[in-house]
Amino acid sequence: TLLSTLVIILLFHHRHPSGCENSAEVERKWKAFLLVTGAKHSAQGDLENQNVIRIMSLFISSLFLLVDLVSADPPSISHHLILLKICSYPPVHLFSSLCLVEHLKKPLEDYMALFPSVRILRTKKREGLIRTRMLGASAATGDVITFLDSHCEANVNWLPPLLDRIARNRKTIVCPMIDVIDHDDFRYETQAGDAMRGAFDWEMYYKRIPIPPELQKADPSDPFESPVMAGGLFAVDRKWFWELGGYDPGLEIWGGEQYEISFKNLKRVAEVWMDEYAEHIYQRRPEYRHLSAGDVTAQKKLRSSLNCKSFKWFMTKIAWDLPQFYPPVEPPAAAWGEIRNVGTGLCADTKHGALGSPLRLESCIRGRGETAWNNMQVFTFTWREDIRPGDPQHTKKFCFDAVSHTSPVTLYDCHSMKGNQLWKYRKDQTLYHPVSGSCMDCSESDHRIFMNACNPSSPTQQWLFEHTNSTVLEKFNSN
Repeated sequence: TLLSTLVIILLFHHRHPSGCENSAEVERKWKAFLLVTGAKHSAQGDLENQNVIRIMSLFISSLFLLVDLVSADPPSISHHLILLKICSYPPVHLFSSLCLVEHLKKPLEDYMALFPSVRILRTKKREGLIRTRMLGASAATGDVITFLDSHCEANVNWLPPLLDRIARNRKTIVCPMIDVIDHDDFRYETQAGDAMRGAFDWEMYYKRIPIPPELQKADPSDPFESPVMAGGLFAVDRKWFWELGGYDPGLEIWGGEQYEISFKNLKRVAEVWMDEYAEHIYQRRPEYRHLSAGDVTAQKKLRSSLNCKSFKWFMTKIAWDLPQFYPPVEPPAAAWGEIRNVGTGLCADTKHGALGSPLRLESCIRGRGETAWNNMQVFTFTWREDIRPGDPQHTKKFCFDAVSHTSPVTLYDCHSMKGNQLWKYRKDQTLYHPVSGSCMDCSESDHRIFMNACNPSSPTQQWLFEHTNSTVLEKFNSN
């Protein structure tokens, strides 16, 4: 926030209109740089005189966050921008008076007065993301609200496709595709898997799953239905947003809003919307069971007044493909416990490593009094055919990963898409990696674990799981 304060004051103070030739030049430069224009779009439906309100939280840390949005729109579309300035923490006097929040007030407001289509809203105290967005939505008067985070850019013609879907059906909530901008050279990269449906696991983490064949379009640029959205960037008919009750003001921080719109922070969502399915959350996150969700009376009343269907209906009719990737009841694991190497007598160990860190061999812990399931030598060969730290009921979110036939075996974010994280535990006790066509090997001298050409007769390529499920293993190996 302090950096955004500094950036904003420099932009507004040093690009004063006195440096421009005339008011038209001021307006032109402002439009190109600060994302402001002023109201029409005719799509498949009628969106004439359409005001699109763009709500942004100003925790900006880069000039790129102020570029491209409006200049990428067709000239025929106009809209106005609501800038939400969240009350900051007391500033550190690193940059003297430039860091003072007070310094942003009158100079900023005087400059913005030149542009009547821009409104600045300030909170008197830190309200958090959800209530701040609600403040902006309450001030919006246009037919469509477009919510954007401030750390994003837009490409050419980004807005009309969003408005088009709402013009066809006012109850449609539309999300743009979100690509990644490389932090080194700013090139565009698609997210892993490119276009995918939004989903969730049963710890309430947002996930993405492939579009099933029956929902795939002939033209990959065509929109597709998604049961859940990421939550940060979307467009919605303003009246429909309020008919749905807006955001739950009891959501304090980021982490619940992606479910709020789809099926209206964690326990509040579960208690109001998930019916008997909430139990699956509590089974995995027992600390939530006795956590107070606050007063959810108003949210439950809203659900009733909207005549919402059950969450079972949602899972059956809307998110019917989700259990294939994130089943409410976890299928049995193929193997679990320690993974002991036959040749060395040592065990695979994470050493509490961070993502990207290699697995290591260490002296086996079992039998030395440290038998807790959260120790560094407990792993689960899951029903997804990946290997994760933790016991079957408490696996972690990173997996054994290998990128080549000679690479180290590292821990990487689990993506549940097989690939580099697919393993086969064969009858000869080797851990085979189909993508690289190699097997997991190790070195007793330096305790490394790495991939190597398969040699079933080599004891350093033979691994013993503490517990195995022969039925599941046979199923895996028959695929």
